[in-house]
Amino acid sequence: MILVTGATGTVGRALVDRLAALGAPVRAATRRPDRADLPADVDVAYADLGEPDSLDGALKGIQKVFLLADGPNIPAHDANLARAAARAGVDTVVKLSSGRAADPTADDPVPRWHRAGEQAVLDSELAWTFLRPMGFMSNVLAWAGSIRRDRTVRAPFADGRVAVIDPADIAAVAARVLTEEGHEGRAYLLTGPEALSPGDLTATLAEVLEVPLTFTEVSPEAAREAILEHGVSEAMADAITALRAASLEEFTSTVTPAVEQITGRPATSFRAWAERHRDEFRHA
Repeated sequence: MILVTGATGTVGRALVDRLAALGAPVRAATRRPDRADLPADVDVAYADLGEPDSLDGALKGIQKVFLLADGPNIPAHDANLARAAARAGVDTVVKLSSGRAADPTADDPVPRWHRAGEQAVLDSELAWTFLRPMGFMSNVLAWAGSIRRDRTVRAPFADGRVAVIDPADIAAVAARVLTEEGHEGRAYLLTGPEALSPGDLTATLAEVLEVPLTFTEVSPEAAREAILEHGVSEAMADAITALRAASLEEFTSTVTPAVEQITGRPATSFRAWAERHRDEFRHA
């Protein structure tokens, strides 16, 4: 059986659905089982990566784990899960990491947190696979409000480019890695088919939504304040700001064939992602 942590999030939910469709026995771990709203044939278990004692029950009878943690607690949460998985006799941990964990020059919070998390998995001596996406296409949903209000996208670092990936592609890769042999001890840098700037993303959204959109570059400080206004902690606001600044580095423009090599089909384009999510930009 496969345990999926973060099972109600963007990647986790897509992965649960894929595994269930494949007929793979899957258990979804969540802090709110009563609100999970998952397929009836999916086993749902309570687990909190911040509460080590809650993990033993969720891991009973599990052979493989998909590990998804986020925020400043990534190192501690990954270590909690890795230790509990080793106790439970789990065979393999597949960790969703960060693309920039592979960049030796990256020392800002997000890649640093994920490197520590990867090390915790390595220290467990379990078989492992690391999935390292460069950036999520779904992050642009944060622009939906301003697009609806005044047809404007505001973002810092206009010259930055990132080879963003469709989260559904991450789930497709994870499903293959969790159900096939031969991926142990591998780290995959996952990207979309092209590196795009905020202006590029805005132009594509304008075409898909069939409305004129304006891209306006704002200062990093203004962007950070906007993040804080949404109730995000200062630590996370700083981490997100640093992550956005990293888009100016050459590494984030890297495009890899990993999605196609693993799934047998090309990585999804941003246009295709936007067309699939069109209504989320049009309606609150």
